[in-house]
Order: sequence, then structure tokens, then C-alpha cells
Amino acid sequence: LEAEGLKPSYAPATPDRPVAQQLLTGEAHLSQSAVAVSFAELEKGNGTERPEIVHFAQINERDGFFLAKRGPGGFSWKDLEHKEVLVDHLFQPLALLKYACYKKGVNYDLIQVVDAGQPDAMEKAFREKKGDFVHLQGPVPQQLEHEGLAAVAASVGEAVGPVAFSSLCATRAWVETDMAKAFMKAYRSGRKATAELPAASVAEVVQPFFEDIEPAVLSATIACYQDMGAWGGDVTIPPETYETLLDIFLHCGIITRRHAYEAAIASVAE
Repeated sequence: LEAEGLKPSYAPATPDRPVAQQLLTGEAHLSQSAVAVSFAELEKGNGTERPEIVHFAQINERDGFFLAKRGPGGFSWKDLEHKEVLVDHLFQPLALLKYACYKKGVNYDLIQVVDAGQPDAMEKAFREKKGDFVHLQGPVPQQLEHEGLAAVAASVGEAVGPVAFSSLCATRAWVETDMAKAFMKAYRSGRKATAELPAASVAEVVQPFFEDIEPAVLSATIACYQDMGAWGGDVTIPPETYETLLDIFLHCGIITRRHAYEAAIASVAE
């Protein structure tokens, strides 16, 4: 970013300073998000809406969640039926897990689904021997495996395939600026490096965000994401991955109709 004349400043959103508010007031220029966040607003309209906040780049086009199982042995997706599974109930991870089960021939209604709270609480509950499986984002399942507390059984991302998962969003006005063009040049370079550099090199950069994760575990998890193609392809959001996202959310009954690509997504003219 600095090579493109930009000075980055990063801070998490808070309940009193949500993403939309910061973007619309200009307090923030862009934010990490998910394309599916737009569906709530689009569902309220009649199909002609053009929300001011749009998604202009993808972070990863695979679901980054895994299923970890308690105890040794092999795994079939059908093993989830009649078992207690600690499931992340945030709208997008939950929808993609349901869709993965559908694709793998699993009757989701036969799973003993447990809402153990936020991811930290889910990990704590599993460590305290609650549940047969836990549904968490890497590298936590890999860390549990490293400690001998679980075995990584399956990847939701591999089961579902390419999908418009996490994204970068901004206002339509910002997407048209020279700053947006400079940002995209830097972002394109950084994402390519994340996909292609040795996993250990990427892990070294992001390790401060994962203080409780062993470096070797973090590196192995990043290698898994690289092999999966999580950061592959172009930085723009392909229409086909957006269509898959619509398929998933329609299947789960979260949306009632297909929303136009242009209603949620815009491109930076580089």
C-alpha cells in the first residue's frame, strides 16, 4: 500500500461504529465483509435497488471452515447424522454447512446441532468434551488436532467449491476514485503473494494475529487454503461464484429470489 502512496490504518468495527456507518460517513474507506451481507437489504426491496455499499473484490472464494471430530478413525459426511455437532450459527457459515451437507447427501435435520455461542465459546465447549464434532474456521481445528484433542475430518470449502465468500466492500462513490485504483493495484499484488509464496512465509507475516496457534500449525493451515484455491483466480468477484452463493442462500431459505449481480457487486476501473 505504501508503494502506491497509501498509508494504511486498520481497526475492527464495533457495535457503536458499524461498518456501514463508517463507510457512508467516510470515516473508513473500505472494509472486510461478505457478499451475502448485501442480501438482507436487497430482500427488502422490489429488485430494482442499487445499495450504496457494494463489494468490489474477493478475499477468498472458498469457505474456510472445517469439521473436526473427536477420536480417531475415518470420516464420511453421513457420520454427522445422529451425532452432536457444535455449529457456528453466523448466517453465512451456517448456510454453507447446510449446503455442504445437502451436496454430500446428509440429512441436516438428523444432526444434533448445538449452538455453543461464538467461536471462542465453541472451542472451549469442545475442549470440555462437549459434542462429537465441531465446525470452526482454520486454524483452530488444526490446533485441536495438533494437541491430540481432535482430528480434522472435512473441509466445507472443498465440499461446496468456489463461492463468493469473504469480500472487500466500499461505497459506489469510493470505488470510482483514484485511491481505489491505487488500492487495487496493491491488493492484487498482496493477494497473489498470499496464494503463491511458501506457506511458512505467509504464516510469519500473520502470526501476530494468531498468538495461540503454533507456527507450524498456522503454516500447515495456510498451505491447505492455498491448495484449496482459496486465494486463487482474479481479485474481482466472478459472476459464477456469485450465482453459487445465490443457490446456497435460496436452498437454505434465507433469500426468496435471485438478486442481480450489479446490485451487490461493482468493479474498480484499473
